[in-house]
Amino acid sequence: MLDAGSTQGTNRDKDKDKGRDNNNLLEVDGLRKWFRVKRSMLEILQRRQEGIVKAVDGVSFNVRQGSTFVLAGESGSGKSTIARLILRAIEPDEGRIRFAGRDVLSLDKRGLMWFRRNAQMIHQDPYSSLNPRMRIISIVGEPLEVHGIKDRKERDEMVFKALQEVRLEPVEEIAYRYPHMLSGGQRQRVAIARALVLKPMLIVADEPVSMLDLSVRAEILELMQSLKVKHNITYIYITHDLSTARYFGDSIAILYKGRIVEMGSIDDVLNEPLHPYTQALIDAVPEPDPANRLKEKVIRIRADTIMVDGVDDYGCRFYARCPYAMDICKEEPKLLEVKKGHLVSCFLYK
Repeated sequence: MLDAGSTQGTNRDKDKDKGRDNNNLLEVDGLRKWFRVKRSMLEILQRRQEGIVKAVDGVSFNVRQGSTFVLAGESGSGKSTIARLILRAIEPDEGRIRFAGRDVLSLDKRGLMWFRRNAQMIHQDPYSSLNPRMRIISIVGEPLEVHGIKDRKERDEMVFKALQEVRLEPVEEIAYRYPHMLSGGQRQRVAIARALVLKPMLIVADEPVSMLDLSVRAEILELMQSLKVKHNITYIYITHDLSTARYFGDSIAILYKGRIVEMGSIDDVLNEPLHPYTQALIDAVPEPDPANRLKEKVIRIRADTIMVDGVDDYGCRFYARCPYAMDICKEEPKLLEVKKGHLVSCFLYK
């Protein structure tokens, strides 16, 4: 099992319950989710086989209590699917998920209510994630009602406190507005308040600033960071933007086509990237200083392609795009610890 804070290795044959780090709030091991692609009528008549999308394919990581673990990669890398699997919005085909020492996938109805109270989500779109027909006080208070807090006065007091914590003032006015009366940044603060109101241990933030103006992004991330320190919240932060990952994260996993290709601390992975895909992602971040642009070594990768001789199924997923591709890359690389806490899945580092 792989630890985002202090990775121990990749031998799954050992007893997974031995040597477990008690500081880990979340442990994900061998998570897999494949989706079948339905055939058209023409494809059925042509007797073509159903396609399979390997959205998440054997992902393992641990997240320490009070830390921010970043899942980064392009669209289609499997980031959001992992979030949905962790929160049990969808069920995995294989794998284990442990939260606060409990097996999430074997929880009964009561245990699942406990889990969902302690694991909340902030969605990407602040415009569609809030019910336009509900006032803010009802939107933020709805999770409280679902989880058994029926007293209206108690609920309202908790909502007001949550709105104050996300710095929405004046609270008495904001609480009785509708979402369309708020700006994008204010709406995302409401979404944060809704996630915060139950006092969860874990918050999964799926691209929480990607749809906001640049001027607002830093404010939202600073708010989330201050809430993390104040309440000892653990975040899983999903993003394609490595600049916000550098600012907000403690550790990071780089995903490509459903697999982790590199993982370690933010400083190690972003300052000393090992995998060609990670290097290409970092090169894609704009450099404002023209002088620095000339000094940079740019990793040039091929455009995304269809499967090459089955390599996408059985070998390195990055084979078709990698400038360093070798014959051995047609085999599946393992995630190896190159230095303490820094892992990479690449045959360049055998």
